[in-house]
Amino acid sequence: MNQTKRHDIILNLLKQHGFMSIDDLVATCDVTPQTIRRDLNQLAQSGVISRYHGGAGLNRSWENTPYQERKAINSEVKERIASAVAQMIPDGASLFINIGTTTELIAKHLLNHKNLHVVTNNIHVATLLSAKEDFSVIIAAGEVRFRDGGIIGEATCDFISQFRMDYGIIGISGISADGALLDFDFREVKVSQAIIQNTQTTILAADYSKFERRAMVEQGNIAQLDYLVCDQPPPPSIKKIIAENNIHFIQAD
Repeated sequence: MNQTKRHDIILNLLKQHGFMSIDDLVATCDVTPQTIRRDLNQLAQSGVISRYHGGAGLNRSWENTPYQERKAINSEVKERIASAVAQMIPDGASLFINIGTTTELIAKHLLNHKNLHVVTNNIHVATLLSAKEDFSVIIAAGEVRFRDGGIIGEATCDFISQFRMDYGIIGISGISADGALLDFDFREVKVSQAIIQNTQTTILAADYSKFERRAMVEQGNIAQLDYLVCDQPPPPSIKKIIAENNIHFIQAD
């Protein structure tokens, strides 16, 4: 099978499934993993797809990858990031936790903590943390988004704005080269901004695949953060913004 035909097959599979692992593409195309990685790198350089750890997804700026697929993408990396973020939170702290598959993993890692006070607009986070008798868990008002259990809207922003918390833990869909924080739903973006504005210390948990991933709604800028937790050092343009704004970078090894 020649390269052009392989690229067409890869793109058609990504259009159908949103995300494909390298192992699945190797089996479908009957080539070596090295060949598939080379194909994916070439397609990513052309801006058609986004490369992730262990696979690739279709690059669409207007539509996010389905929730179940997002949970599977970079899952091992997200676990390391979640563990690193959880270690930053002291017992007895108050915190916001927003929507995202990484923030849900962070919530799981917080179960060993004591006496946390949590406000969240994520149904999955609220369900997980409410199992702890010594936790105070408050779920935000608003519209429940069917696809991922996120709670969004003007009512959610108003609700979040009533609180002043020690920590705000947020996730993001993409980070552009100029430091813009990008997402797909303007209603979710407004809630995240409310969290940033009402938090003493803001922590962004993002795996390396989020750098220069496209999304059409700007949430804010990385300069608004206090901490960035990632599995790899950020690109040079982001490193510059981090240094200029005294943002703490933590690598989750």
